[in-house]
Amino acid sequence: MALQAGIVGLPNVGKSTLFNAVSISAKAQASNYRFCTIEPNVGLVDVPDERMAKLAELVVPNRTVPTQLEIVDIAGLVRGASKGEGLGNKFLANIREVDAIIHVIRCFEDENVLREEGAINPVSDKEIIDTELQLKDLDSVERKWSRVEKLARVGSDTKAKAEFEVLNRCKLHLEKGKSIHSLGLSKEDNAVVADLFLLTDKPVLYVANVDEASMHTGNKFSEMLKAAVTAEGAEMIVMCNNIEAQIAEMEAEDDKLMFMEEYKMTEPALNRLIRTAYKLLNLDTYFTAGVQEVRAWTIHKGWKAPQAASVIHTDFEKGFIKAEVIAYEDFVKYGSEAACRENGRLRIEGKEYIVKDGDVMHFRFNV
Repeated sequence: MALQAGIVGLPNVGKSTLFNAVSISAKAQASNYRFCTIEPNVGLVDVPDERMAKLAELVVPNRTVPTQLEIVDIAGLVRGASKGEGLGNKFLANIREVDAIIHVIRCFEDENVLREEGAINPVSDKEIIDTELQLKDLDSVERKWSRVEKLARVGSDTKAKAEFEVLNRCKLHLEKGKSIHSLGLSKEDNAVVADLFLLTDKPVLYVANVDEASMHTGNKFSEMLKAAVTAEGAEMIVMCNNIEAQIAEMEAEDDKLMFMEEYKMTEPALNRLIRTAYKLLNLDTYFTAGVQEVRAWTIHKGWKAPQAASVIHTDFEKGFIKAEVIAYEDFVKYGSEAACRENGRLRIEGKEYIVKDGDVMHFRFNV
């Protein structure tokens, strides 16, 4: 499942620094000038999951394979991007392709880091990006609204009338300066605008990029941002991107541990960021555990067993017969698949079984 989270924000807020820290396959150039990133950089990031380490400890496999997310570093947006300012159309098109947005906002003062928007104001910075995304969505909605309006007002096309009602609600909402994700569209409503790939309908995680001294406590800027983010029901993480980049650059685990101990860190803040982004995408993880490998697999929350099997191979879904399922807690309690079987903790589930986060599974199929 190639799900993507795109890192966005104004220029010079720490987007590429964050990307460099999370990516295991690419390094984005991080420099102090406008539009340093033009083409989006794409990297893979392992999703931290202590459950996989525990399973590996019990099974002792030849290898372990974590699940991953794609992280996309998108160039800095500027005021007027929706009208093409600063290569805005290109950058907005890049955002349209991702599944979730990680919005990095500057919450630190540093006269050596260029800033074009005057005094540090994280709420204002957030609103600039919000407005540009809303204006672009409004343009997309109005285009379809104009086409559907003619059909809805002439004749008895009930489908067109229903679509026009949804589009009209979206249009009015955006005109008020509100994002689509706060409109509460139903599944049927979403189907009407699905072809528009609306930017403001994507889930958002805010990153308050603070200075070193504020990485544990936050500061007045992150508190301002927190108040604004809480009001819209979104999540925010406080972190120092420069510190995270330094940790990521260290190859030796001992060096990382010593560095984190010095900064009183139990784990990199990036781990929280990645787990939160994973949750934001409404994803679950199930495991396969055997001598050859212990592996984590990504599925959408609510998927049934055949769908979950398809992420291993499409043939598994086509020829699905049954799934052998052990709850993660039972596997850890009894210590092995054999012990779970002996104690009646291995279940046989059919096509209607909804996979639970942490399930350890084997699939039986026939093609």
